[in-house]
Amino acid sequence: MSFVDQALNHVPTPLRDVVLRHRELVKFAIVGGTTMVFDLAIFYSLSLTIMENKPVIAKVISGVMATILSYVLNREWSFKNRGGRERHHEAILFFVISLIGVVIAAAPLWIANNIFDIRADRSSVTTVVVIDFVLNYIIGNLLQMAFRFWALRRFAFPEEITHQQGAGFDPTPEELAGR
Repeated sequence: MSFVDQALNHVPTPLRDVVLRHRELVKFAIVGGTTMVFDLAIFYSLSLTIMENKPVIAKVISGVMATILSYVLNREWSFKNRGGRERHHEAILFFVISLIGVVIAAAPLWIANNIFDIRADRSSVTTVVVIDFVLNYIIGNLLQMAFRFWALRRFAFPEEITHQQGAGFDPTPEELAGR
């Protein structure tokens, strides 16, 4: 019995049904949590050392590295039952969507630093760490997570595309009624 099956056996039945019905979202959230910890470790390692005065660049670097890990985990686990695209096409879409997600996640930090200049008045490292965490990992990640889940399911990992659909095949009303 797999680890996931063992874990599901301990979940109450009504909640288990919800988890099973939304398994892609649950897997996506687990991958997101994993890559968030990875992103967080890299971001703070950079922004508290060699990139102390460049937190947005540190965020972009950590976001790109987390995106590579995210592609592998989402492709091989979260969306493994989806398909219909050639692997290179899927990867390009994934990284374009994720690039947009990195920009979305960095936007609150950029706005706070470049419009409101929040670092000018903060001499405490603790204050800066808390502000960065709230802007990056709460506000930014929630915004990008919602965007990425929608866009990845819609574009990078769609439901299986049949050869006829991929070629621009439009079903007739009779074929639609037969479905």
